[in-house]
Amino acid sequence: MKWIDEIPLGFLVLAALFFGLMPFTPEPHVWEKLKMLAAGDLVRPLDIFDLVLHGAPWVLLGVKLWREARLKQDNESPPGG
Repeated sequence: MKWIDEIPLGFLVLAALFFGLMPFTPEPHVWEKLKMLAAGDLVRPLDIFDLVLHGAPWVLLGVKLWREARLKQDNESPPGG
């Protein structure tokens, strides 16, 4: 997972906002697919692929933020404790 530490945070934020939400109208694509998933209508392979494709930037951003918080916490903890 060290490779994710090398990705700039700004790039992941832009990717999540741009690629994760495209197309913007009539509603963000990832939001539409999440609603379909909640309703049990996400059954077509294309819709599942769309959810993975548009959701991946959000997942990567979440993992990056979690890793940064974890590394910060590890660096602040006292040695041997």
